[in-house]
Parts: sequence; C-alpha cells; structure tokens
Amino acid sequence: MLEMHTTGEGERLRILLVEDDYMLGSATRVALADAAHAVEWVMDGGAAVAALAATAYEAVVLDLGLPRRDGLEVLKTLRGRDNLLPVIVATARDSIADRVRGLDCGADDYLAKPFSAAELLARLRAVSRRRPGGAPPVLTNGPVTLDPATRVAAMNGRSTPLSTREYALLYALMRRPGIVLSRTQIERLIYGSVNKVDSNAVEFLIHGIRRRLGRAAIRNIRGVGWILGDSEQRN
Repeated sequence: MLEMHTTGEGERLRILLVEDDYMLGSATRVALADAAHAVEWVMDGGAAVAALAATAYEAVVLDLGLPRRDGLEVLKTLRGRDNLLPVIVATARDSIADRVRGLDCGADDYLAKPFSAAELLARLRAVSRRRPGGAPPVLTNGPVTLDPATRVAAMNGRSTPLSTREYALLYALMRRPGIVLSRTQIERLIYGSVNKVDSNAVEFLIHGIRRRLGRAAIRNIRGVGWILGDSEQRN
C-alpha cells in the first residue's frame, strides 16, 4: 500500500520504476508523476535490464521480488556495467539480512513496503543530492533561466515559480536548446509512460508559462512542435 498524501519538491528526474504489483506500481507512478518526475514503468526484471541498457535514467525505484529476473540480479547487472545510477530498493523483504544483501549489491537506499509517497520522494531527493556535482545548476538559454532547485523561471527581469507540470515542460526545452520538440516528445518527457494524456494538455501548460514569462518564452513551429524562444522572436 502506498500512502499518497503529499508530492514533495526537488529536481525533476527521469525515473525507471520496476514493480510487478499493478496496484502499487500504478499508485507509485502517479505519485512520482504528480511530483513532475518522468516515469517509465516496467513489471519484470528482464524488461528492467533492457530498459536500463537502452535509456539514460536519473534514478531507479526497484522491487526485488520480480518475475523473469530477480531485483538483486537486475542491480548486479547494472553495477556490473559500472553504472552508478542511484537505485532505491523498495520491497517487502525487510529483514536485516535482505537489507544488507541489497546494499552490498549496490543499492543507494532501501525502502520497506508499505511506504508513503512523501518518504519515497524524500529519499529520491536525498540520493539525487549525493550524485556527482551536488545541487543542479541553474539552466540558462538566452534571456530565459530556470532554477531546478526552486522551480523558479525568469525572463527579461520577470521571475515566477512554476507549477510542477509547467516546470517539467520548460525543463525539457531548456535541456534541449535549439531543438524543436513535438507534442508526442513533450508528453513522453513530462508524463513518462502514462498512457492517456488530455489532447490540449501541452497547449495549456505552454499558455501558463507564456502568461508568466511572456509569449516569446516558447515558440511554436507550426506543424512540428515547440522550441525555446527569445526576446526578439514572436509567434
């Protein structure tokens, strides 16, 4: 059971969630997405190994009792590739011996089920802070800046805190300066593997950002997608 009474704050992460329990996986994915993290969810160890080989994630939430390949085997495979990706083991195996095995195999933290969304998010913030480089740097592109630590955006002297989804959208564009992102790409980056997204969700978020920072903050390339703008460009 996952208690979902808070979302928490912090840097937005691309997270691989590995959980074979459908109800717990669904609740965890919603909690992470509500905190503006992009989530990919797989339900067995084989799919987890394949996903980790194909995609650059920033954290993993890993169950141990998985079909096809056990969670500890997944963890050993990851560390065997010299991948230092932060891993939080979340499992019902809560004995001291199980915790020791998980940590010895390379887990960064251990979370016993049942757990709350608030505790999971706090532990993600903690392992994120321990990554090389410490606190995430302020992103800058032309007149637009975005502070991942506070989720405050600024443009031409106008600064404003963003909602979690607005932050996630602007963050995706700021990380890819000069690149046009399509609706599908933006939806995937913001919502991860969530299947159903409202048809006007992207436009709604862009409208909110433009209202706060100015219309020139994000440009639309008709029929293609959106790109970061600058103070001289209008759409």
